[in-house]
Amino acid sequence: MKNKPVLELADIKKIAAAAEAEALRNNWAVSIAIVDDGGHLLWLQRLDGAAPISAHIAPAKAHTAALGRRDSKVYEDMINGGRASFLSVPGLQGLLEGGVPAMKDGQCLGAVGVSGVKSSEDVQVARAGLAAIGL
Repeated sequence: MKNKPVLELADIKKIAAAAEAEALRNNWAVSIAIVDDGGHLLWLQRLDGAAPISAHIAPAKAHTAALGRRDSKVYEDMINGGRASFLSVPGLQGLLEGGVPAMKDGQCLGAVGVSGVKSSEDVQVARAGLAAIGL
């Protein structure tokens, strides 16, 4: 049997605080979602001024990144590259850039999804969160 690290509440709080700080530093009104390796929601916050829909999109992006074990942008790129049939993949809804998996030693611990600004800026916020725990 193998052992693997998991995200603990202290890690989640560090990720959320760092992601929030990055968003606030840039005056970006976003929603930030953190999920476990199965895509189950562990944390959701909608910053002041963030569009209500962003609170639905951020968890979907995080879910996609966690289950796929890769940035959600990969799926957006596939669809934009002509694989429209990928839109029918069961269980995945956040097929947009902005979901980043939390990977350690080849294992997925979960993911961060951000929504509310340009997709590349969403990723910047997510990566800032993960950097807070050394990922």
